[in-house]
Amino acid sequence: MVVLGKLKKVDLREAWKHEALDFTNWLAKEENLSLLGEEIGLEIDLIEKEANVGSYRVDILAEECGTDRKIVIENQLEYTNHGHLGQLITYASGYDAEIIIWIVKEVRSEHKQAIDWLNEHTDDNIHFFAIKMELWQIGDSELAPKFQIICKPNQWAKILKKNPSEKTNTQLQRLEFWTALNEYLENKKSNVSPQKPSSDHWNNVSIGTSKAHISLSLLSKDKKIACELHIPDNKDFYHYLEENKTEIESLFGEKLIWKELKDKKASRIIIERDNFNLFNNENWETDFDWFEEKVLKFKKAICPFIKLG
Repeated sequence: MVVLGKLKKVDLREAWKHEALDFTNWLAKEENLSLLGEEIGLEIDLIEKEANVGSYRVDILAEECGTDRKIVIENQLEYTNHGHLGQLITYASGYDAEIIIWIVKEVRSEHKQAIDWLNEHTDDNIHFFAIKMELWQIGDSELAPKFQIICKPNQWAKILKKNPSEKTNTQLQRLEFWTALNEYLENKKSNVSPQKPSSDHWNNVSIGTSKAHISLSLLSKDKKIACELHIPDNKDFYHYLEENKTEIESLFGEKLIWKELKDKKASRIIIERDNFNLFNNENWETDFDWFEEKVLKFKKAICPFIKLG
């Protein structure tokens, strides 16, 4: 007979006595931001802890991999309150953040209503999340963190509330494409796992390092799709890969487009394919197979150099 353990909820203060000194330092570690990112559907890169906003300090300032969209994270190991909600909005405005995350012990009903209202009444570029932080344990096991989303943007509502337009139709079709891609890869039990679907023209795939990630792009106007290694802010790493260009392209099996963006932090290594039609879903399976193949090729060609570099 199988003996099953019993889950026990543990008070947050048993692990983190102090929000700034303990919890923020814990969350700022790459592996823990990855846990949060997996729950939300983002790849999060730390910029700074306790970043100044006038006379205040935001707990964590970060950015989304591949887009450089600013993220502010406010931690509160207690019930939500008006003061922290005001601070959160102040921090977001101070850094022109597009993704605003409030991590708390418990979300009061009035603050859930406020966050939902903000998501409904701000434009497509602004995204508010309220996250309940929990700790669980089985017997004497190590404490296990759990992020539970209480409030999140309603992407469909944000898109549909606009007047019908070419842009709106494209956004809806992108969302449908990425949703179908994820379902296709999941049913196939593929080793490729993109982020949660959105209406954006890109979708990211982690390769296990903060140095770079793989980005999938739908270039509808050019009738192309693209798969690239995106290096957000590490010119040395790009130059190291470029020095090994011949071997990387040999491992990949195809020629690649190498782009060092001189006026920006990011660098890119790209492969593209023509004859893409976002609005013809009869050919999507061919597009899905192409994306899967190129992601696996990038992993094969790049991952050895991540370990060496």
